[in-house]
Amino acid sequence: MSEYFNGTVFMERPWSEAERWLLVAVLGLEMVMGVVGNCLVLLVKVMCRGQFSCRYWLPFISLTLSDLGCSFLIISSSLFAMLTRGQRSPWCEVVSLLKFSFITSSIGSKAILCVQRLIGKASTESALFVVIVTACLASWVTGMVFGSIPVVYAWIRYDPAEMLCAVFWENSYSDMLVYILCAFSICFFLPFLLIFFCSLLSATSCCLRCNSDDVADLSAVTPLLVASYMLCYTPFVLSELILLGRMDLSPAPDWLRTLSSVMSYMDCSLNPLIYCSHQDFREAGLALLWTNRKPQSKPVLTSITKHDV
Repeated sequence: MSEYFNGTVFMERPWSEAERWLLVAVLGLEMVMGVVGNCLVLLVKVMCRGQFSCRYWLPFISLTLSDLGCSFLIISSSLFAMLTRGQRSPWCEVVSLLKFSFITSSIGSKAILCVQRLIGKASTESALFVVIVTACLASWVTGMVFGSIPVVYAWIRYDPAEMLCAVFWENSYSDMLVYILCAFSICFFLPFLLIFFCSLLSATSCCLRCNSDDVADLSAVTPLLVASYMLCYTPFVLSELILLGRMDLSPAPDWLRTLSSVMSYMDCSLNPLIYCSHQDFREAGLALLWTNRKPQSKPVLTSITKHDV
């Protein structure tokens, strides 16, 4: 059952009142962890950059901005939608567009980070660095383009299972097939191939010499970042594959769509914790926090030396 109210589609809730408040608590926790954690990460990267090694700073900054934007805008929108039982236009369409952009830029940043680790210091030089900058911008622009297509064609409506506005298909299976295949091929499959092959090459003995000094660099946490992304976005991929396999255009089960949103939000909250697994970065963050809290000490007179004239 569904009904229209002021141009917004409200559908029947797939969960009980207790389940709804449980989801509110989970979303609130993820939002706080994501906003606070990523803000602290940005402060450490900017104010303490000389206290730890981070040669490949551009994809790290892009990833942190993506996680912060998702935590501040997308998770908070889902939380508000849960409390108000809906989401109104035009914010409904804006949230859908931004979510796709953040997802695409996140995996794009991790793919670029894997490529830089494979190439080594040469990727920070002027010629290749221009390519890296272009690739980071392209991941954001690509997400914006593919996120705007459902908005333009009015494929967006509020989904209580996903707890935000999402793409719904009602008329054409061919349109859905073309869009999902193109979006997955360009925005997800291509970065995944880069991550897979770069990680495989980095693990072989022929690349050990190039990456021998990466242990002390912040990029050493890249495998954990990639593993976290793959784990958290597995429900999302499964829900899209189920949709592709259904000729009647019916979406994946409600529980799987809810799990896909909760898990994708969790990735934004886990990344700051993964950064802190790096010892130098963790020590720089702790030094920044304690230095700000410690009051400035006043000079204390400890002794007096008397000179005879």
